[in-house]
Amino acid sequence: MAIKYSQTVIEHFTNPQNVGEIEDADATATEGSPACGDMLTFTLRVNPETHIIDDVRFRSYGCASNISTASMATVLAKGKTIEEVKHFNAKIVAEKLGGLPSTKMHCSVLAVNGLKAAIKQWEISQGLAEEEAIQCNEDTIKKLLKSVINPHTGKSIISSEMVSYIKVDGAKVFVEVNLGDTDEMYAENIREEVTETIESMKCVDEIIVRILDREKFELKNGENNNGE
Repeated sequence: MAIKYSQTVIEHFTNPQNVGEIEDADATATEGSPACGDMLTFTLRVNPETHIIDDVRFRSYGCASNISTASMATVLAKGKTIEEVKHFNAKIVAEKLGGLPSTKMHCSVLAVNGLKAAIKQWEISQGLAEEEAIQCNEDTIKKLLKSVINPHTGKSIISSEMVSYIKVDGAKVFVEVNLGDTDEMYAENIREEVTETIESMKCVDEIIVRILDREKFELKNGENNNGE
């Protein structure tokens, strides 16, 4: 089935705004991974006195939604203060695009997270924030997984209480995700998003994501992130 996009999404895909890279940028951040299909890099220039984002650019490795959401996110961010942009969320960007298919809401999450990561880097460079040491534990993983969206509902797998089990054993992470009656077709999409999100923790060497149906039976190829 062909994915239906709004006219605004199409416009931002065919004529994206703020594409490129700022030379001598004040901050740079990359979110996502080309191995999983979507990646964005943002560069910022911020006025140190007013904290207004004077310029923001992006480079994309991904689909039409990836490009469109990044384009819209930069349009919304330019001219705003960093505090205003820190209140952005994926829903705001998606609504400004006239909506996104539920299977593409993760692109909006990626765009917003990328912008906020760049802002964080700028704050650190200005002494306004400190680099946070990532604690490799269940609470950190649960926090990270709030950005993973169920394509069927458009809601986080954490807020939907789909994640039933998280365990950290040294550099190995185990996660179990329970699907609803109509979620099975999105199993691999969810697995990839969970794996990619946890991979951002440099302390992790191995990730095992088990996708279970309502009766807790493991779906085909659910043994680990390599499908073995």
